[in-house]
Amino acid sequence: MKIPPLLLSTTGRKAIDVVRQLTQDVTKIFVETIDSPIETESKGRGNVVTEIDYLIEKQSIELLQIEYPTFHILSEEKGETIGSADYTWILDPIDGTRNFVSGMPIFSFTIALMYKDQVVLGATLDPFRDELFVAELGQGTTLNGKAVQVGSSQTVQDGVISSDMGYSDERAHNALKLMVDLWPGTQSIRILGSAALALAYVASGRLDLYFHHMVSPWDTAAGILLVREAGGTVRDRDGNQGRPEIQSIIAGNTGIVEDFLRMSEGSNWRVGT
Repeated sequence: MKIPPLLLSTTGRKAIDVVRQLTQDVTKIFVETIDSPIETESKGRGNVVTEIDYLIEKQSIELLQIEYPTFHILSEEKGETIGSADYTWILDPIDGTRNFVSGMPIFSFTIALMYKDQVVLGATLDPFRDELFVAELGQGTTLNGKAVQVGSSQTVQDGVISSDMGYSDERAHNALKLMVDLWPGTQSIRILGSAALALAYVASGRLDLYFHHMVSPWDTAAGILLVREAGGTVRDRDGNQGRPEIQSIIAGNTGIVEDFLRMSEGSNWRVGT
């Protein structure tokens, strides 16, 4: 599919410049509210939303609608805002809200821009480490402006592997069982609690492989492009090309993803519902 050049915003800016402003605004919100009491709502066991989620989402949508009024917007809390163009912004104000509420600084703001079914721009911000991971289609992935690449470990045995629990008990159990089966045949296993940040870490070589059984487009859209533009590959649990609308994801360099698919073949994580 031929991707047309990204349109300038109504104020004459490139999309990446709008995203950079947005991440600066988000960082400011986190800094200004870090010591404030946090009001939360429960969306289910282990799944919470805070007033900060709503605030970041509201301000982000307002800016995007000013700069690109015809674009669709899909966000975790508000859902979908319909536009008339072939472009869709996808964002998660806080990916890893459970960590955020618990006072653990392992969470992120993440945003992506899609043209039809192709991610063309993605950014994931870690506000407290002041780290911004950015990818534009065909232009590589950067961390704070410096190019990064996926790790070089070609096998699960040589890699640092990561996954998350999600909100399906059965699927989480299957993931834990797979981790047990892989261990000790890997360097280490990490559970971060933020899929978006984990995918950014794969793109920058901090993690060698990430897998998850139940993610949403706002969790993965930016990360898919970050990993691919950093030289990696993204698949679903059936081994097909990974896409934001598919719930499962496996990300890493081609060698370690293929090794993981081989080692996990027939496992409940791969074949379960």
